[in-house]
Amino acid sequence: MLAIFLYYALFAGESIPGMVKSVIDGNTLEIAGNDNEIYTIQLSGIDCPELGQEYGDRAKAHLEKIALQKNVVINLEGKDRWGNKLATVFLNGTVDIRLELLKEGLAWTAERNPLSELESVKEQARKKTKGLWKQDNPTPPWVYRRQQTMLTPKES
Repeated sequence: MLAIFLYYALFAGESIPGMVKSVIDGNTLEIAGNDNEIYTIQLSGIDCPELGQEYGDRAKAHLEKIALQKNVVINLEGKDRWGNKLATVFLNGTVDIRLELLKEGLAWTAERNPLSELESVKEQARKKTKGLWKQDNPTPPWVYRRQQTMLTPKES
């Protein structure tokens, strides 16, 4: 726990310019930093459908369309409980790509403690029935992941 706190204290708020080299899924990017490091970044505060879920491929395709091979600035915010680097990523240093995914109805806000500025953008997309909000009762990705875990046979 202390190590996580120290990591957060050291890297939270650090801004790193770079270029998006690949899109892993709707909210995970691989970015080559100008510091010659490769960063696998999970976008903080949002959660996109998994690739096996409806709209998962669309979220990934949209992220590729807007961010792949583009210059970005990574604002590191720490790590999640699984050790993934969390960050806000800005296209050309100004456009928050999380908002672009939310506006298109291709992401939920975080399951726990959603940020109000992100929640309002998600709600606008929901009211306009954009993207995944066209579905009557879309399954959030965290529920989908839990369901998949329960379906996976346990090893003896």
